[in-house]
Amino acid sequence: MSNLVYLGPWIRRFLLEHLVVERNLSLNTQKSYRDMLRLLLPFVASKTHKSIDRLTVEDLTPQRIRLFLMHMEQQRGCKVTTRNQRLAGMHALARFIAEHSPEHIDWCIQIRLIPFKKTSQPMITYLNKAEMTALLTAPNRDTAQGKREYALLLFLYNSGARVSEAAQLRIGDVDWHSPSVRIVGKGGKQRCCPL
Repeated sequence: MSNLVYLGPWIRRFLLEHLVVERNLSLNTQKSYRDMLRLLLPFVASKTHKSIDRLTVEDLTPQRIRLFLMHMEQQRGCKVTTRNQRLAGMHALARFIAEHSPEHIDWCIQIRLIPFKKTSQPMITYLNKAEMTALLTAPNRDTAQGKREYALLLFLYNSGARVSEAAQLRIGDVDWHSPSVRIVGKGGKQRCCPL
């Protein structure tokens, strides 16, 4: 059998070349796609009664992928957003294979026809002035820990930073001459916030 038929070489190229070199996707996206494959491949191998290293591109049928997505929701208890995220990874893999192997274009079309499920968007809420004031007065500013908590809460409130963004800050991110801070957000996007 040709190397183009087996899934292993495609996955290796997808993870190491396509996601990193060609697309330069964030580390979190790379890990998400890798984790999707870590779940998908054993599932398909069990359905085809093959070992993972013997799986072919054609073993990833639309029916098996739909079964996998149902398994994610029903047996693993994943939410629709997680299901859709895993499906996005499968769509990306199918598109990558079809771009480099024209004989798999029809297979890619069948995979990409699997639709995303609709999700309800959660309403974005915020704290009103009284709630924010109550939150800022909660830490005991007479103690070192209370001062630290107050400073962190005030920073999050003033900058709009996520907790993960604040946790990744370094001293070098603060510009002392024009009081501001450089925050690195999701996807490596940077923004400057005045202090």
